[in-house]
Amino acid sequence: MRDSRDRELGMHRRITRRDFINGVAVTAGATMMPWHLLGADDSRGPENSPNYYPPALTGMRGNHPGSFEAAHSLRDGTFWDSAGKPEDTGETYDLIIVGGGISGLAATHFYRKTVGTKARILILDNHDDFGGHAKRNEFRVGNRTLIGYGGTYSIESPEPYSEVATKVIEELGIDVTSFPKYLDRDFYSSLGRVPKIFFDKETFGADKLVDDPCPFPGGETYDLNVAGADAWEHFLAEAPIAEQARKDVSRLCRDKKDYLPGLNFEKKKARLARTSYANFLTELVGVHPDVVRLYQTTSQPLFGVGIDAVPALDASETGYPGFSGMGLEASDLSNERKYFFHFPDGNATIARLLVRKLIPEAVPGNSVTDVVTAKANYAKLDDALSAVRIRLNSTVVRVKHLGSAANAREVEVAYTRGDKVYTAKAGHCILACWNMMIPYLCEELPGAQKEALAFETKVPLLYTNVLLRAWTAFQKLGANSIYAPGGYHTHVDMDLPVSIGEYRHPSSPEEPAVLHMSKAPCHAGRPAREQHRLGRVELFTTSFEDLEREIREQLARTLGPGGFDPARDILAITVNRWPHGYAYEYNSLFDKFVLEGGETPCEKARKPYGRISIANCDAGAYSYTDESINQAWRAVGEITKA
Repeated sequence: MRDSRDRELGMHRRITRRDFINGVAVTAGATMMPWHLLGADDSRGPENSPNYYPPALTGMRGNHPGSFEAAHSLRDGTFWDSAGKPEDTGETYDLIIVGGGISGLAATHFYRKTVGTKARILILDNHDDFGGHAKRNEFRVGNRTLIGYGGTYSIESPEPYSEVATKVIEELGIDVTSFPKYLDRDFYSSLGRVPKIFFDKETFGADKLVDDPCPFPGGETYDLNVAGADAWEHFLAEAPIAEQARKDVSRLCRDKKDYLPGLNFEKKKARLARTSYANFLTELVGVHPDVVRLYQTTSQPLFGVGIDAVPALDASETGYPGFSGMGLEASDLSNERKYFFHFPDGNATIARLLVRKLIPEAVPGNSVTDVVTAKANYAKLDDALSAVRIRLNSTVVRVKHLGSAANAREVEVAYTRGDKVYTAKAGHCILACWNMMIPYLCEELPGAQKEALAFETKVPLLYTNVLLRAWTAFQKLGANSIYAPGGYHTHVDMDLPVSIGEYRHPSSPEEPAVLHMSKAPCHAGRPAREQHRLGRVELFTTSFEDLEREIREQLARTLGPGGFDPARDILAITVNRWPHGYAYEYNSLFDKFVLEGGETPCEKARKPYGRISIANCDAGAYSYTDESINQAWRAVGEITKA
């Protein structure tokens, strides 16, 4: 039966669905990669091959095979058993940065502004591409390239960007206020397409696509996710939930009522900070259990957990329904929309603009519009003649002072690349990597700081991009975005219709297009950090084949009534697997210090130690691009102050 269903879904079709780097299968990580077949020796790596271009790779991306095996071995205490003696490259730099994400790139930018452009800087990153979670996915269809975002979605933040972060965005040439001229705001609505909810038979008793009358904010559709004119009529008549639940949804989303009438503003906030949004709905609003079942997973894209683990206060500040009569303003949402810019590849464009500024030869062009379609030259990233060098496929395994932290004049950094371990030295080191890995990299750190670093538990995420032969099924079903509360992927979206530079968004349903699907693996009913740990294991232990099957099955059931055939209509799949995704943001339901005050774990964790400083958004416990930039600025200030 399964073989028959697999053929119906198209599992047998010839699309790129496994793990490949330049056509060579990756079976056991970077240490087993046949680099000699890629036209490069162990020391120079595959980046010098003329065919090396990670954005065009499909299959398993994100934390891809080859990027994490050495780190896991280091965590497990087995790495040095077989690593051999490190080979000294003889290289000495002013600064070595561990991590080539936006924080590491921004730190390089700030350091050069402070010290001078002649400063020698080496960036080491374990992935085969720069940008960290700001990942670019490209798909070639005929003579056209379509672009998707595999990670960080946009320039936005619940709070206004800091002066520091805003200045960096401006220095890169991005005019955030110009976004409306690149966005075809009326494109989807002019085609009669509206947000929908897909009710699945396992959760709700029937597979049914119904108008969404009250799209929750915080998703990845900017402010275009507007309900259709007849959405309430359709929902109340068609949604396969209890009649009382349908009425309760209408009451929740449309009535203005104070559910805590006896409390003043501050006491309301205190109560809501200690109450989950799910409990708010059941205990205060008094909704039918089907309503909680309906909205349980709607918070995943923003919070990484379901509404059982989202404080009601955070829900109110995000603009979730139920608070309009309580005197609580959802200011976060309006701030977010005032400062918003989405490139087709998300914030990978920010990473590419930073690299262009640091190594102009690596990213051709000279404007914020031409960078969208520019093809990066990866062979130029690690050029010995450049003051800044980015060395990919290089997992750092040790950082130590040469001497005591108080008196040392240099830091030695060891990294594995290919099947060897190398060392390089620098006057300073910035760890722009994950907090949880730093105790394993830097054993000399004080115990209390290691403990604080280990508190960080990244939020696991799955960002899937599917190249469709056409999107006529969406048009026939009148769908723009689809929320699937019981689906494997909880959100299925067409990207914003953005055209910038030479890039044009698909304008006809008969054209190929990239479909974005997202999931945060959750285990409802457990504390948030435990949910994240379990979700991380789930992502690492799920094969690409199983993921592909889930993708095909979900799209077949959701879009099938519109004529969608997964065996015919899916041309390529790229799964951006992020077992270590968002930075963990403190949660008032589970982290007592949020309400009690005092020094937070991230403040303890990011303290400088000798010639070593710590950056990245983990250092601010805040999962936004501006925080990555803010923490880079702080770290550079620590190592450059007199």
